[in-house]
Amino acid sequence: MANAVVVLNAGSSSIKFSLFVEQGKTLEPRIRGQVEGLYTGARFVAKAVDGEVKAETSWPAGVKMGHAGALDHLIEYLRSELKRDRLIGIGHRVVHGGSVYTQPVRVDSEVLKALEIFVPLAPLHQPHNLAPIRRALERVPELPQVACFDTSFHRTQPEVAQLFALPFDLWKAGVKRYGFHGLSYQFIASELPEVAPAAAMGKTIVLHLGNGASMCAMEAGRSIASTMGFTAVEGLPMGTRCGSLDPGVILYLIDQLGMTTREVEKLIYNRSGLLGVSGISSDMRTLLASDDPQAGMAIDLFVYRAGREIGSLTAALGGLDAVVFTAGIGQNSPIVRSRICHSAAWLGLEIDETANNANRTCISTPSSPVSVWVIPTDEEIIIARHTRQLIQSSKEMKK
Repeated sequence: MANAVVVLNAGSSSIKFSLFVEQGKTLEPRIRGQVEGLYTGARFVAKAVDGEVKAETSWPAGVKMGHAGALDHLIEYLRSELKRDRLIGIGHRVVHGGSVYTQPVRVDSEVLKALEIFVPLAPLHQPHNLAPIRRALERVPELPQVACFDTSFHRTQPEVAQLFALPFDLWKAGVKRYGFHGLSYQFIASELPEVAPAAAMGKTIVLHLGNGASMCAMEAGRSIASTMGFTAVEGLPMGTRCGSLDPGVILYLIDQLGMTTREVEKLIYNRSGLLGVSGISSDMRTLLASDDPQAGMAIDLFVYRAGREIGSLTAALGGLDAVVFTAGIGQNSPIVRSRICHSAAWLGLEIDETANNANRTCISTPSSPVSVWVIPTDEEIIIARHTRQLIQSSKEMKK
């Protein structure tokens, strides 16, 4: 009988899950899947790592299963799947841990209550991240749950990198640059020693480019600076998020256009970014396939902002040895990678277009002063490792 860990990543209308089982000292993925359409007409699918469908269920349109119902279904499915193995815990991706939670933590009712304080800082993510935790505490209170935070990795940044030029009382109240996508960056940092040892020890910029997009400057695998700050809306333009915005624009929208704070929130989180500029789609693949000038403008802005941020983060690092692309766009779009690298050619990036178009791991030329890499991210395995380690450490302390 082997130990198993389940990882949950809950969004507004879906819960993605991954099941990992111990094989010796490592955790190996066995099943991945999701319950989607939680508030319209739910569909559950579970697949083995080779893509074979292990289970599939659909509910009628209009059935609002919600996060609670989805977790109930997942629990029953996992119980049937794990007859020969022992489920030791559930690991959760939680976007915001604030200044309090700088490491993964086992969640009880008190910790859950504390994490709810950060909902206003990540309104698109935090409420949904916490929903399955709350339900699991009700349904399986004996099963350990561990929260792993997207903000934790960035707590190694110097204080000045986390500071806003606001009255210091606000800093003490928690108004600071937190940074996000930390679980993705931590995975890349863990992979670099094997893939690119020089980059692992040097000054590296990682571009996590997906529907949510950010960049992180790392030195010897530690976060030095990042493009996201107080919330996950700052920095690069994203699928539907605007990225960095002059705060005077917000005041103008409220004072002159009469928008409410909730309307502004919906604008900057849901109606902006690639979708807002293009008027077509938030999906980079759709925009790249379009000949509409607005689609081209959205792509141009995305590339331009990424190029500017590479310069900014290089300044924070005091030099640059390597660049890493990851996440959906970063891993799968040679065109976007090429354009960003060409915009940063002044820093010494020389891209091998053949290698780039073939999605190879190293896409820079042998003579490039700055190496360029493509490394698929895996936030789930990082969460699974943290969960197992924390649970096993707790057991050792009780002996």
